[in-house]
Amino acid sequence: MKEDVLDVLMYLFENYMDDDTAVEADPETLKTQLREAGFLSTEINKAFAWLEDLAIMQDGDSLRPALTARSIRVFSPTEEKKLDIECRGFLMFLEQMGVLDSASRELVIDRIMALESPDIDLEQVKWVVLMVLFNQPGLEEAFTWMENMVMEEFSLPLH
Repeated sequence: MKEDVLDVLMYLFENYMDDDTAVEADPETLKTQLREAGFLSTEINKAFAWLEDLAIMQDGDSLRPALTARSIRVFSPTEEKKLDIECRGFLMFLEQMGVLDSASRELVIDRIMALESPDIDLEQVKWVVLMVLFNQPGLEEAFTWMENMVMEEFSLPLH
């Protein structure tokens, strides 16, 4: 089975996002359920660490004072290697549409860079954006917009 951290995160999000009992569940219980679903313990642990780091960054709110609406984002060579032009353009589009602000954009980029995959495709970027927006206070409308985009594409029949 070739599952990675993002696959575990997507599974958690799809299956437990709307389930209040899962949010309150013991992390060990969730890990057991993920192992039973076929995920490797190493990837599960990495996924929980990824989520914990996201929560710490969201709680810290350290990016907000440093970023302004007039900030221009220049991607590093490492970021450009991991995120192709389509992905970078999509992030810019989301910021211009008001779905992401500069701080949430930085959270998204940080969480993408924390994934072990050498490169990320547009579909994966959309999932990371959705996960970052999920618990961002004040961005509920942006989350709903993004959720509709991701879930619509996810449920389209393949022909």
